[in-house]
Amino acid sequence: MLTLPLGEGSITVSLPECEVTVCEPPGGEPVDVRSAAESAVSEPHGPSLRSLADSGDEVAVVVTDVTRATPDDVLLDVLLAELAAAGVDREDVTVVLGLGLHRPMTDAEIRGALGEHADLAENHDPDAAVSVGTVDDCQVAVTPAVAAADLVVSTGMVEPHQYAGFSGGAKTVAIGAGAEPLIRYTHGPEMLARSGVRLGRIDGNPFRETVDLAGDEIGLNFCLNVPHGPPGVLGASAGEPRAVVADLAATARAALSVSVDRTYDAVVAGVGAPKDANLYQATRAATYVILGDRNPLRPGGRVVLPAALPEGAGEGTGERRFYDRLSAADSAAALYEEMRAGYEPGAQRAFVVARALCDHDIYVTNSESPAVVGECLMHSRETVADAVAPGSEVLVVPDALDTLLVDG
Repeated sequence: MLTLPLGEGSITVSLPECEVTVCEPPGGEPVDVRSAAESAVSEPHGPSLRSLADSGDEVAVVVTDVTRATPDDVLLDVLLAELAAAGVDREDVTVVLGLGLHRPMTDAEIRGALGEHADLAENHDPDAAVSVGTVDDCQVAVTPAVAAADLVVSTGMVEPHQYAGFSGGAKTVAIGAGAEPLIRYTHGPEMLARSGVRLGRIDGNPFRETVDLAGDEIGLNFCLNVPHGPPGVLGASAGEPRAVVADLAATARAALSVSVDRTYDAVVAGVGAPKDANLYQATRAATYVILGDRNPLRPGGRVVLPAALPEGAGEGTGERRFYDRLSAADSAAALYEEMRAGYEPGAQRAFVVARALCDHDIYVTNSESPAVVGECLMHSRETVADAVAPGSEVLVVPDALDTLLVDG
């Protein structure tokens, strides 16, 4: 019997007629988040937050949204304590929820994410963003509270990312608190086709470089980030964003990489909360498998995703565009060719999913939204066992978003 995540809980799976290999990364050692964050802030890469802040400063702290399991309540608490020590009044701090083009967070979600600091928070509105500069002739715009701030700080989760290599650093601000022009440019077909834009790579990655330059234009002065693995948070790093990402990407890569030296008929990829709240986010697991460093599937092989999907395809602007593109398409191949000419921000996940579907089928199981799955060129099945053909050789990746499959 196998145990796989589903929403906030788990399911048990039995594949008695299949040859099953379970793929689990080394994982690393979990840390106490508060202690690690305090240590990172006290020994940052570059100037300390206390030296950057002055009494009377208006400070914007951009945090991650509900799509990431960042311990923002603890990270924000540590940052606010450091700002207070520098003489910054609490009422001079605005906490911006870095939504990008995702849906606004509810009051209950904000309280759950930020605890006692929820009163400082505001949802990012990309339509209200203010221009602060350009990168590669592309406008960089951010939410007004960030544009007007004397000091810009961010939290972040340094985890594998399909385009940025690893998330975190300036991405929390440039994309999370940004606007459509930069999102369109960084997530467009021309950028995503560049050779260095790939899962798990930050060096020589044009997407990562563009986001970092946008962070410079915005004036991101200091960030506090953590990496995540199956055991939990694996560390913390603070200070200059590029150095923070490089530091934690190395930690994450060592903890999450697994060598694969053969191919399989099916990969069962675990997702779990918060990423399996909707199909937009859950499909990351499939594209990480198919379009990562090492595709472990044979020709004709499939990815099987147990995903709860209480939000269906998703409720934000990007999620709606993802659904509209996939549900209107006649085939994955036709959609991929059509989207190579361009698409609106947010629809990039449909582009990447279409690319993956050109080579492999995706089956979604155990979901609350089977009709949405079928409308989006994928297959819905009630259970994992229903989605795996008897006699298959199966690779099970219990935590697919925190596992990097690499050549053996």
